[in-house]
Amino acid sequence: MATKNITVPDIGGAADVDVIEVLVKVGDTIAVDTPLLTLESDKATMDVPSSDAGVVKELKVKAGDKVSVGSVILTVEAAGNAAAPAPAKAEKPVAAEKVTPLAEKTVTVAAPKPTVEETKVVEGELDDVHAGPSVRRIAREFGITLSQVPATGPKNRILKEDIQEFVKSRISQTPATTGGMGLPVAPQIDFSQFGKIETTPLSRIKKLTGKNLHRNWLLVPHVTQFADADITELEEFRGTQKAALEKQGVKLTPLVFILKAVVASLKAFPQFNSSLDASGESLILKKYINIGIAVDTPDGLVVPVIRDVDKKGMQDLAKELSHISEKARNRQLTAADMQGGCFSISSLGGIGGTAFTPIVNVPEVAILGVSKSSYKPVYQDGGFVPRLMLPLSLSYDHRVIDGADGARFIMHLTAMLSDIRNLLL
Repeated sequence: MATKNITVPDIGGAADVDVIEVLVKVGDTIAVDTPLLTLESDKATMDVPSSDAGVVKELKVKAGDKVSVGSVILTVEAAGNAAAPAPAKAEKPVAAEKVTPLAEKTVTVAAPKPTVEETKVVEGELDDVHAGPSVRRIAREFGITLSQVPATGPKNRILKEDIQEFVKSRISQTPATTGGMGLPVAPQIDFSQFGKIETTPLSRIKKLTGKNLHRNWLLVPHVTQFADADITELEEFRGTQKAALEKQGVKLTPLVFILKAVVASLKAFPQFNSSLDASGESLILKKYINIGIAVDTPDGLVVPVIRDVDKKGMQDLAKELSHISEKARNRQLTAADMQGGCFSISSLGGIGGTAFTPIVNVPEVAILGVSKSSYKPVYQDGGFVPRLMLPLSLSYDHRVIDGADGARFIMHLTAMLSDIRNLLL
C-alpha cells in the first residue's frame, strides 16, 4: 500500500505554534477528519484533523515541538475506502457515536458537535479550564465537568490521560454491589435556611491545590515528627551579617539557613531524597537536591522549586529565594518553576503558631513545616536560661520512612541548626 505524509494545513498564518498534545500513535487506524494534534497559539487552541484515512506508520512530531503550515505531522499508509465514513441517509437522524474505552485511540466517526445550548450547560463554568477540543468532547461523552479534573499538561492543560485517570479514580471509589464502601459523599445543605450567605468561587490555584492535597492525603500514610531547634547562636550570627548584606540587596532570612541544614540532612539520610516508583515496589534515589518552598499568595498556596541547593552559597540562595517568592506573588511562575522538587519546606514562621502537620507533596516522600520561633527557658549547667527555639514539624511517607529514621532525620536537622558550624563540615 502507498504511504503519504500528512502535513499541517493552513492555521490562519500562524508560525511556530506549540504542539500541546499528540492525539494518535503509531499503529492507530485513522479516518478523514480524525484529530491528530492539539495546537496552542497566543490566541487560540485548535485540533488539527487528518486529511487522509489509513494506518499511522510514523509520527514526525511530539508534544513540545513547534510547527507551521506544511510541517509533516505523520506518515500514513492508505487503507483504501475501508476507513471512509459511510454517507448518512437524509431521511434518518444520525446515530449517536458509540463511546469506546478511553485507552483506545482509534476513531472512525466524528462526534456530533454540541449545540449552543449544550455548550453553555457543559462549558459555561469552565472559562478558566485549559483543554483542547478533543478533550472537551470526551468530557462531554462521559458527563465529566472539566473543572474537577486535575491537569498534568503544560500550562495546567488537561490531557486525555487526565480524563482517563479521573474516570479510573471515580470507578475505584464507587461502592461495590457486594457491600463494599467507597468514600462518603458530603451532604448537600442549603445554608441559606439558617441565615444570610455569600458564595465566592475558589481561585484556580486553590482548586488545583485542593485536589492535589486531597490526593496526597489519601495516597500517603502520613506520620509527623516534632522537635525544637535551638537557633540562639544562628540568630546572633545572622544579626551580625544582616545589615551588611542588605546594603548589597541581599535579605538573609532564617529560611536560608534552614535550606542549607536540610541539604546536610538529606545527604546523611538519602531515603528522604527519593520517590516511590509507579509500582510502589522500588525506591528511586535522587542524586540532585531541589527543594520546594511553599509561598503564600493572594490566590492561594504555590510551591516553586529552588534547584541544586547543595551547590549554592548562602548569598545565592538568599537572592534566589527572594526572587522566586516575588515571582510567585506576581503570578509569574512557569510550569518549569514548579517541577523537579525532591523535598519541600512550608514555613509559617512569619505568621505564628507552635506546630502543624504539613501534607507530603507527592511524589516526594517528606516535607518540613517551620513555625514561629520564641524564647523558652532551657535547663543548662544547673539552671534555666532563655534560648530561642524554632519548632519543626516533619511529615513523611511511612511506606518509605520508618519512625526511627524520621526521628533521626529531625534530630540531625536540629543539630545542624543549633550549631551552624556543622554546616561548614
